[in-house]
Amino acid sequence: QLQVVESGGGLVQPGGSLRLSCTAPGSIFSSRAMGWYRQVPGKQRALVAAITTRGEISYVPSVKGRFTISRDNAKSTVYLQMNSLKPEDTAVYHCNAAPALADYWGQGTQVTVSL
Repeated sequence: QLQVVESGGGLVQPGGSLRLSCTAPGSIFSSRAMGWYRQVPGKQRALVAAITTRGEISYVPSVKGRFTISRDNAKSTVYLQMNSLKPEDTAVYHCNAAPALADYWGQGTQVTVSL
């Protein structure tokens, strides 16, 4: 696999849950921290959660306690479990290495939180 592929987005009501998945090339996944980023129109893409190869995790304050990042090294896959979703979580979600690598942005997956 030569590209990053995200999936799992969709439309959900406030308070609902989604689980995002991302597969990445083994060449970057195996040796780098991975992160989930999100972007809304008119704003820069921002990192929301990251996990190192050793499983050390960090979150931005706005998602801490609601989102859980994890990785399956055997599958070169990183996940983002999102609970208690809020309308302000609406965005296109991307995964990439952390720090991001310019050549590895995928299409992302749209998450929309609305009634």
